[in-house]
Amino acid sequence: MEADDIDPQAAAAIEWRDQVPLPHSRWGVRLFRLFERATTWLQNRDLPSVGRVVDRTVPGPEGALDARLYLPDGEGPFPTVVYFHGGGFVFGSVATHEWLCRHLATESGCGVLSVDYRLAPEHPFPAAVEDADAAVRWAAAEPDAVAGDGTLAVAGDSAGGALAAITALMAAERGDPALDYQLLVYPGVGVDRDQQSVRDHAGIVLSEADLAFFEDCYFGSEIHRRNPYADPTNAADCSGVAPATVVTAGFDPLRDGGQAYADQLAADGVDTRSVNYEAMVHGFMTLRDVDRARAAIADVGGDLADALRS
Repeated sequence: MEADDIDPQAAAAIEWRDQVPLPHSRWGVRLFRLFERATTWLQNRDLPSVGRVVDRTVPGPEGALDARLYLPDGEGPFPTVVYFHGGGFVFGSVATHEWLCRHLATESGCGVLSVDYRLAPEHPFPAAVEDADAAVRWAAAEPDAVAGDGTLAVAGDSAGGALAAITALMAAERGDPALDYQLLVYPGVGVDRDQQSVRDHAGIVLSEADLAFFEDCYFGSEIHRRNPYADPTNAADCSGVAPATVVTAGFDPLRDGGQAYADQLAADGVDTRSVNYEAMVHGFMTLRDVDRARAAIADVGGDLADALRS
């Protein structure tokens, strides 16, 4: 499921990560978040243009959630995609994923509502899930507030991909809101240290220690690890959830968990498209200097356009 070698552009793009290892302490998390904020301006240089950008807040269960709406060119209304950023449930923000969300809005022709959620370890499960679910229900109930036409999808990468999958599962089981699609980009679901992808590729972008730290921060307690609303691979039945695109990367330790969930969805009768980028690494769709990242965004943007704009 992986190529012989990592794509040279991707390999060059992740070289800096070896110089800035992820911290595994609360004090280190605070410092790294400050570093992340300080370097976001560099990541967001020369951003692609979109029709309109609106900063706003979304009602959450414990207070307002910061969000940014990216609208494509045109009059609208548009289909709406609620997007959740990656970062292991510990890092990341609307700002860290601006480049990706702008491209996704352009390629899909949809409004992309990128939503911040409470982060662990300060806010372990179910905080992020409650925030994500509240944002999706709000977007469904207030289409005019997002220039929406009433069609709705969820999307996210890594930890955000897990949140998108969980909100799709919750919506299906609750019967509300009606979701038209879910886009799961290298989702952090069903990760097991015995998986081949973890054994072979831990240490590329994400180490085993990183994975363990993120899990401990997110779950908070061992009792939550089997909860399907914490990890949707625990669901006994996924039939009825929205059709899905699941993206994996060949050199990603999360690859096998994502592929297993795609197989689980398909086995339960969900229309599922699974695509594996064999020469790519975890997080590749946020690597702005990687040609394959742009091609992948265009590809999944086409899936969203086909599902929501038909």
